[in-house]
Amino acid sequence: MEGKERPTGGPYFVGKKDELIEANRSFRTLEDRDILVIHHQGNFYAIDSYCYHAGGMLQDGDIEELGGKLCIICPNHKYKISLANGEGIYKASDPRVKPPVPRWYSKGLKQRTHTVTETNGDVYVKLSEDKCWLESDFYQGEKGKVERAKAAAEKKT
Repeated sequence: MEGKERPTGGPYFVGKKDELIEANRSFRTLEDRDILVIHHQGNFYAIDSYCYHAGGMLQDGDIEELGGKLCIICPNHKYKISLANGEGIYKASDPRVKPPVPRWYSKGLKQRTHTVTETNGDVYVKLSEDKCWLESDFYQGEKGKVERAKAAAEKKT
């Protein structure tokens, strides 16, 4: 099929609902993009597999509700990422407020998320069509593989 572009974006079949529920987290590669399909508290989420900060694998990250948002926590550096929209969040105190009270703040969108749908027990992922660059894009594809290897080497030293 040279000369013809293959369709992109999906939706792509990623598994049977029951199998994905049992697995809780499943790694998939769609269009050279590594994603993590997560089942948590009755919902499915799909996000880029590697943390936007330093390319750490999110697959083993804890999931917690922080500031009213369900987040995955990168096991490498504890960066917190909203499963719903890929927003990076952090906790801080405004030093001008006395006494300082810590609260959750947004870093903005950092991690690419993808749309998950379920039809008759089959689960599909439609890749994000958003054209803006997000930090998690850095660790995707062949170039991303090189950058992840560099980050892993730096972690060991």
